[in-house]
Amino acid sequence: MGIINTSRAARYTWQGVCDGWPLVARPGLSVKQERMPPGTCEERHFHVEATQFFYVLSGELNIERDGETFCLAPQDGLEVSARIPHQACNRGAQDVAFLVISTPSTEGDRVLTDAAPER
Repeated sequence: MGIINTSRAARYTWQGVCDGWPLVARPGLSVKQERMPPGTCEERHFHVEATQFFYVLSGELNIERDGETFCLAPQDGLEVSARIPHQACNRGAQDVAFLVISTPSTEGDRVLTDAAPER
């Protein structure tokens, strides 16, 4: 293992205009840096097993978590436990860059939803 950053990691896109870079990709741990332009949202979903931590590097990230909305500024973080529906959006005027840390990995663990899952 060596130094990793967005210029060395494999870039992927989602929602057609958002970028992501896997910085750590192991079954037990995933660390991604993502970028969302203004006006973009991910699909509302939950993870069956994974707990996630969102940490903002720049811009503002709005996260709806189980019906409550949080506005995260740079150096703010928010945890989302497994089975909790959530959605990240950029309602600001500039790009938002943030880290998503998941344990275990979210590979194959995402369920799209409009309603809360049974707990």
